[in-house]
Amino acid sequence: HRKWSERKVTIFTPMSDQQETGPTMRRLSQLESVVLWNRARQIKRELKQGVKKPYREVIDISWGDPQGGGIKPLSFVRQVLAACHYPQLLNSDKLPEDVRQRAERLLKECAGRSTGSYTATQGIPYIVKGISEFITRRDGGVPSFPNNIYISSGSHAVKTGVLTPVPCYDKVNMSIRELGGVTIPYYLHEDQGWELQIEELNRALESAKGVCNPVALYVMNPGNPTGSLPQRRSSFSWLMRVNDLEFVSYKKVLAEMGPPISETVELASFHSASKGLIGECGLRGGYVELVNVDPAVMEYIYKLFSTDSCASVPGQIALNLMTHPPQPGDPSYSLYNETTLIHNVRRVFEVLNSVPGFSCQPVEGGGFAFPRLHLPLNAIHKAKEAGMQPDEFYCVRLLEESGLLVNPGWNFEQKEGTSHFRMNIMIKEETLEGVLRRLVSFHTKFMKEFS
Repeated sequence: HRKWSERKVTIFTPMSDQQETGPTMRRLSQLESVVLWNRARQIKRELKQGVKKPYREVIDISWGDPQGGGIKPLSFVRQVLAACHYPQLLNSDKLPEDVRQRAERLLKECAGRSTGSYTATQGIPYIVKGISEFITRRDGGVPSFPNNIYISSGSHAVKTGVLTPVPCYDKVNMSIRELGGVTIPYYLHEDQGWELQIEELNRALESAKGVCNPVALYVMNPGNPTGSLPQRRSSFSWLMRVNDLEFVSYKKVLAEMGPPISETVELASFHSASKGLIGECGLRGGYVELVNVDPAVMEYIYKLFSTDSCASVPGQIALNLMTHPPQPGDPSYSLYNETTLIHNVRRVFEVLNSVPGFSCQPVEGGGFAFPRLHLPLNAIHKAKEAGMQPDEFYCVRLLEESGLLVNPGWNFEQKEGTSHFRMNIMIKEETLEGVLRRLVSFHTKFMKEFS
């Protein structure tokens, strides 16, 4: 029931060393959405001081942090990490045998048998090779080569001159602009399950004429914030084909297209341990696989990664555990496979679509829902008077009156004239039920107030 998450960008040229980063800090300051997140911190302090509110705690579902939402970490992951950090546990019969064997193997690959040592720039070779094997399995035998893989502290990259989806994770656009690039928005079709349409890509390309030279396309699979998977019905079938919501990577589709396209189109594929499979956001482990990238650019990328010496060793270990989980017959297998968020996905879809003023596309992958708000004109006018976007106004009121912190849609550069918010659904089932009760109660009152 887990969906692989991946982030994709086609790269054609390396970044210039001379690009200005002056505006970066101004954009980063905007990222915090000062009104909302600062107020949430203030409310938490007020609650600790005994100030009476209609609620006892603020529930933050604005970010995709499973463990922050009460989801317990996978025992296998934590047990292996514990044994790697404290090798004396290898002699304890309290840990399953497969845990001790994996920890022993990983420590053998660490310099000095210590997780506190440096590693190779690309990552521990044994772990990099394992990631390559995982990708090959995932893509049904399409080869992956360790030399094309780099491990980093999270899933991030350098991008330039990029077509980006709307809505889109805000840090993607910020990172492109930070490095002097230009973002060219293309709009996903919400009423068709956030479908990507070739006509819209053509429109976006036309809009870039005289502004910049498009060199790359950025797509997210599953989408963030939409939680959508590209569908077979999409007219962009040459890039992605999915049947019955089965995950299919862009790399696999590229390989299926055959030469010369499969041998010339440059692809950078990203994955991380944060949300894709094991929900270890704080360990900061991610990787990028580079396909068909020019050798000169590969040299540049090696130098780029070398500036950080190496990725966090705990993060690298997390990637190994994600790409090589317990198998049937292993002592840890049954417990490892108990975790599922299918209930949350269905519950959010059912509840939100049953309430007037909400509409929500199905969540097909990832860990977010991105419901649309159909707000009364009076609410929109009130937001304008307050100097806010309509969905920001709604989210501020939601926080103040119900103690729920969500991420307003304007942060994701949504289509003009629409309002949304993103909510993390990777939380405990009982927490989700409380969230939905608060949300529906507030929403009903809000809509009545401004109708």
